[in-house]
Amino acid sequence: MSVLKVIEILSSSSTSWEEATQKAVAKASKSVNNIRSVYVKEQTATVKEGKVVEFRVNLKLTFELE
Repeated sequence: MSVLKVIEILSSSSTSWEEATQKAVAKASKSVNNIRSVYVKEQTATVKEGKVVEFRVNLKLTFELE
């Protein structure tokens, strides 16, 4: 039987929500093994002078405990 754990991660990118998600998974995988899935819970953006300057994601990352 597998035991899974879920952690919540925040990440940002100046390019896109997809890149923010990729950055979060890449960073987490340096210290978390057996990542199974990621669920993007929320997407937000920062606007300055009428332009989007930062994309943010709040995601839940699921991994299997060893």
